[in-house]
Amino acid sequence: MNSIAVTADGRSDSNTVGSRDALDIHDHVDVSGYETIGEPFVDDPKMSARNVNVYYGDKQAIHNVSLDIGKNEVIAMIGPSGCGKSTFLRTFNRMNDIIPICRMEGNIYLDQEDIYGNVQDIVMLRARVGMVFQKPNPFPKSIYENVAYGPRIHGLAHTKADLDEIVEKSLRRASLFDEVKDVLDQPGTGLSGGQQQRLCIARAIAVSPEVILLDEPCSALDPIATARIEELIDELKERYTIAIVTQSMQQAARVSQRTAYFHLGKLVEVGATKQVFTMPKHELTENYITGRFG
Repeated sequence: MNSIAVTADGRSDSNTVGSRDALDIHDHVDVSGYETIGEPFVDDPKMSARNVNVYYGDKQAIHNVSLDIGKNEVIAMIGPSGCGKSTFLRTFNRMNDIIPICRMEGNIYLDQEDIYGNVQDIVMLRARVGMVFQKPNPFPKSIYENVAYGPRIHGLAHTKADLDEIVEKSLRRASLFDEVKDVLDQPGTGLSGGQQQRLCIARAIAVSPEVILLDEPCSALDPIATARIEELIDELKERYTIAIVTQSMQQAARVSQRTAYFHLGKLVEVGATKQVFTMPKHELTENYITGRFG
C-alpha cells in the first residue's frame, strides 16, 4: 500500500492518488463481512466498548464495534458524514438515551464498570464523562453561572469561596479566564464563537470529569479559534482522557495519538495516528484519506 501524507493546507498527497477516479462512498462495501484491523485495544483502557450495535428504529447505525480508549490519550474518530462516528461517541455517556427510537446493544465500560448496568446513575456518569457539542451551547446565564452550575448541583462546593476557586480554575484550564475575568457577570451568549466553545469546555471541566467527549468541537469556528481549541486539547490530555469526532483529517493528525476510521457504521481501522495517515492498512481508509470519497 502506498505511503500517504496529509499536508498542512488540507490536501492528501499520494504517489498514486492523482490518477484515480473518485469513488461513491457506497462502492464495493459490504459491512457484514469484515472485522476491524489494526489496534483497537490497549493495555490500560479508561473506557472500552464491546460488540456495540446501535439502532434508530429498524435502521442499524453502528455494527458490532469494539474499541478501547486509553487513559490520558486523545483518540480521534474520523470518517465520511453519516458513518456513525458521532452516534458511537454518544454511547460513552449514554447521550443516545434521550432519543426515543434509539436503542443500543453491547457493553460500554468505564474503569471496568458497565455504564449501561441497572445500578448506573446517569447524572453521575455524565459528570465523569463530560461532552462538548458541535455548536457552542452556553446556558442563558452569566459566564460565572455557566461554570458554577454543575459544581453547585453536584455538591462539589460548600462555600462561595470554594465555588469561586472552581470557576477560576476551570476557566484557566480552558484558556479563557484572562479574557473574561472582568466580565464574569456578563451573559455567556455574548462571547465570540470560539470563546463560547471554550466556556463549554470550562463548564465540562468544572465537575471534575475523567473523560471528555468532543463532537466536532471546531466545525463552527474560524481558523484562529480552532487553533486555540487544538492547543487546549493538547494541554487537557495531561489530566483527562479525550475522544474527539472530527471531519478534519488535519485536525485529527494534529491533536490525537490514535485514530479510528469509521465507514457506514463499521469500525474499519484503528492505529497510531501517524500510521493511519501515512500507511493505512485498509483500502477504505486509504481511499478516504486520499480524497476518493468523503
